[in-house]
Amino acid sequence: MAADSKHEIVESFSQPSSTLDTPACFDSEEKSSGIKADVVHVSKEEPVNSDDDFPDGGVRAWMIIAGAMCTTFTTFGYVNSWGVFQAYYEQTVLRDKASSDIAWIGSIQYALLFMPSIFVGRLFDLGYFRSILMASTASLVAATFLIPHCTHYWQFILCQGFAVGLPCGCVFAPTVAVIAHWFKKRRGLAMGLNAVGSSLGGTILPIMAKNLIPRVGFAWTMRVIGFVLLVLMGAAILLMKRRLPPRKVAGGLFNWRAFRYAPFTIYCISGFLTFQGLYTFFTFVAVSAQEIGLPGDFPFYFVAIMNGTSLFGRFGAGSVSDRFGPMNVMIPCTTAVGVLAIAWPWARTEASLLAVTILYGLASGAFVSLVSNPAMNFGGPEDVGRRVGVFLTFLAFGCLSGPPISGAIRTATGGFEVVGIVAGGIVLLGVGLMGVARYLALGRFRGRL
Repeated sequence: MAADSKHEIVESFSQPSSTLDTPACFDSEEKSSGIKADVVHVSKEEPVNSDDDFPDGGVRAWMIIAGAMCTTFTTFGYVNSWGVFQAYYEQTVLRDKASSDIAWIGSIQYALLFMPSIFVGRLFDLGYFRSILMASTASLVAATFLIPHCTHYWQFILCQGFAVGLPCGCVFAPTVAVIAHWFKKRRGLAMGLNAVGSSLGGTILPIMAKNLIPRVGFAWTMRVIGFVLLVLMGAAILLMKRRLPPRKVAGGLFNWRAFRYAPFTIYCISGFLTFQGLYTFFTFVAVSAQEIGLPGDFPFYFVAIMNGTSLFGRFGAGSVSDRFGPMNVMIPCTTAVGVLAIAWPWARTEASLLAVTILYGLASGAFVSLVSNPAMNFGGPEDVGRRVGVFLTFLAFGCLSGPPISGAIRTATGGFEVVGIVAGGIVLLGVGLMGVARYLALGRFRGRL
């Protein structure tokens, strides 16, 4: 490639997005080297993607979002329903196991939502998409059908932990990446709508499970859920497709050069810490509702209530982030998540726990819907799959360790007071690092990012 052609491409990717203020260090040698090293073998005739090249709307682009909502319903929505299964297993088939042991099943699911991203993100950049979705759909539905046949703890770990979590993760990362192909100026709105699918799944599936189990039994309940997942994933496969051709990108599976850009590195650490504390409430809210003596089946509905209210947080955050910037929306909302996690154990009446659950759903929904956006914006579209995959892998380790640690603290202390303080404190530490990453990217405290 001619030197002047390569220079033009690098300069194009170095220009700030029109949706963001210009970060002070985007033009630095450190940032430029991270982008320049990744783009190879691109001919001069290939157009460079500016903001105007993205559809940012139209029937085909919104069909992509409809398909993406189907995938988040079946992946995030399904995994976010874990709190109902945690409470059910503690009362039935796994009642001889400690809460922290059972929580490992959900933690593996949470972690595998993100951990495969580094692999499938790279595959997406190389041109693979629908084949990943089809293979993951078959694995997810088969695992769901097999869950009722599990009778031992290790079987639940393998089937509901690994065999459900892994295909969910293989679907999630390329879905996020394909949205980045179609939206730039309205990416916040697109990601907010995408996240609404998670709220719908996290609301509908727990209610389905709680109402079907007494009527048709656990086995048929899981079969019904499996058929719902099959239909929705089939629709997603038909609706979604790539827009941009694959590019040859240097650096292999793991792009170490991305970590030369300090805001990206600090943001990855922030994500790890925040997700370590975030899912504690998701996992144990139904259990805590049982412990304070709420009557009947009402404790099981707290997971659905939280996921239902998160719908408004996800959509609202996505709607305003294109105007104010994703990190400017995430920081106050995630601060609220940390404060609510600390307050949660002291909500010992039905009304107070319900209020904390609703507010937690709103605040956490806003954070989760936008969490990938800064990682998308810290570079160009040619490497978005791998860059987002690296970031989501950091989140995975936070998801994996958080709920079991919280379960062990609960077992050791006999309550949720210390659990809430630790989980909320970790979230607030993550928010602090998020603020540091924002400051380093902008070079000042005020600005849109």
